[in-house]
Amino acid sequence: MSQSVDRALTLLGSLGDGPVTLEQAAGSIGVHKSTALRLLRTLEEHGFVHRLSDRRYRVGGRVLSLAQRALQEIDVRQVAAPYLAALNERCGCTVQLAVLQDDEVLYLDELAGRWSADPGRPTRIGRRASAAGTAIGRVLLAGAATTRAGNPTADALAADLAAVRHRGWAADSAEHREAVTCVAAPVAGSDGRAVAACAISAPADRMPSAELLRLVPELLCTAEAVSLAYGGSPTPRWCENRCGARPAARASRT
Repeated sequence: MSQSVDRALTLLGSLGDGPVTLEQAAGSIGVHKSTALRLLRTLEEHGFVHRLSDRRYRVGGRVLSLAQRALQEIDVRQVAAPYLAALNERCGCTVQLAVLQDDEVLYLDELAGRWSADPGRPTRIGRRASAAGTAIGRVLLAGAATTRAGNPTADALAADLAAVRHRGWAADSAEHREAVTCVAAPVAGSDGRAVAACAISAPADRMPSAELLRLVPELLCTAEAVSLAYGGSPTPRWCENRCGARPAARASRT
């Protein structure tokens, strides 16, 4: 490991015990104050360290933001797992769960469908994809409103995302440049905004787009169930006959 990276991470870890002075920071990693100051300033520029008015240093908001995001991602995967498994069993399609990270789709979970051409094919778990180029990504973008108008491509995407927000789901007939059909729906957090999205997909030659669209109620039901279990406030679409979700059974994440 790079010595500078090692020192910076060690220093950042030491701030977990509370604010420190420059002298204390230097002592925690065994370097001169000038070296510690350079590391602290670099960490401060990236938001990982915050300098207090009394010249002490504490953990910055960027660390808290990343930690919260990581907890949410792990939590939502655990909460969603049984609902995704049930959806996969009911429809026989590939089922996925993803979040938006750094303007890209990050896949958290995937269950292969019965039509998987290659059972040994690596899953998308941990992989990234273009948000704008996938149905699951556009569902997440629709909630994040990260597009900017000003050119034909951006304007077209903005119009598409507005339609996705209004409809509550997105579809794609060539998901991630593969010959598959896909539909995706958002998982809502406590503030009603999308914290994740789930999708179902199948090979286009086995399940045409029109046939997959018939599964949208199943998908919306699952997304609703996951949202409720996660403690979110989704638009009511739950259906007890499909997934067993009950509005009164909302779980706490604490």
